[in-house]
Amino acid sequence: MAFNGTWKIDRNENYEKFMEAMGVNMMKRKLGAHDNLKITIQQDGNRFTVKEASNFRTIEIEFTLGVNFDYSLADGTEMNGNWNLEGNKLVGTFTRKDNGKVLKAYREIVGDELVQTYVYEGVEAKRIFKR
Repeated sequence: MAFNGTWKIDRNENYEKFMEAMGVNMMKRKLGAHDNLKITIQQDGNRFTVKEASNFRTIEIEFTLGVNFDYSLADGTEMNGNWNLEGNKLVGTFTRKDNGKVLKAYREIVGDELVQTYVYEGVEAKRIFKR
């Protein structure tokens, strides 16, 4: 599948502003902007295994499209939601457990890059990865 592979962060757009909107403190924002994130995605039909490895943590997430699951962000924010496939784009809708606000996430292949877009409280950020 198109998402399969190992992707290394190449650049961010508006990521610090996004983290600020999410309530991440300044020190964690500075560190998060340089986390050297590497994502490995394996898709088997509607099931995905995603391994996220950064300077701060390594986790593995397994999910099925359309099925809710719990997820913890690197800063400890607890969320619940799911991913769905809309055309060639993975669309995630996650609700924060602490305040009920919604985080939308999108993953799509653009050329030879994996583009992750996040939208929270009207603030949009992108993280662009290369294989």
